[in-house]
Amino acid sequence: MKTATDLVRDYLSAVEREASALPADRRQELLADLAEHIEVTRAERPDAAIGEVLAELGDPRTIAATALSEAGNGAAGASTRGGVGAPARRGKVHPLVPLLMLTLSMPFMMVFPDLPGPLFGVLFRVVGAVLLCTSVHWTAAQKTTGVLLAAVLPTVIIATWNLSSGGPEAGTPALLANLAMLALMAGTAAWLWRVRRA
Repeated sequence: MKTATDLVRDYLSAVEREASALPADRRQELLADLAEHIEVTRAERPDAAIGEVLAELGDPRTIAATALSEAGNGAAGASTRGGVGAPARRGKVHPLVPLLMLTLSMPFMMVFPDLPGPLFGVLFRVVGAVLLCTSVHWTAAQKTTGVLLAAVLPTVIIATWNLSSGGPEAGTPALLANLAMLALMAGTAAWLWRVRRA
């Protein structure tokens, strides 16, 4: 009987075989992303069977076909190796969109401090985080870091500030705190832009 480690190794080997048309660096990056995803999922859900985790990832042939189509090799390369065409391509969002949504949520809330400003600011932040997490331009670790630094941490700090000071009072301390959060969000967005993959 195969162990969980054997099943993961077999799964990743199957993806590597199916993705042999990818450049070696992109193929290794794909395998590293999958291995990291499996590890994180197993840590989050220790009771889940490894077969269930691998099934959620999808068929190795489909994963390889998607990676090939994103790399510009198209469905032709995938269909010649097994008869399965590339799945329908999801609309790709430009990598600047989630970064702008995350960063601009703060100035929007600063310019319009009364409703609906905070509502739209939070909405921008949530949509930006979702778009970042579903993007193909960053690794799982980069996405997690980006969401933590540009969405979660500023939200926690602002909420703590508002609760401790009795509300978002105008004045120099509130302005400085908002500018510090804006600098953190802009710095995170700049870092994500720099480390993105094409």
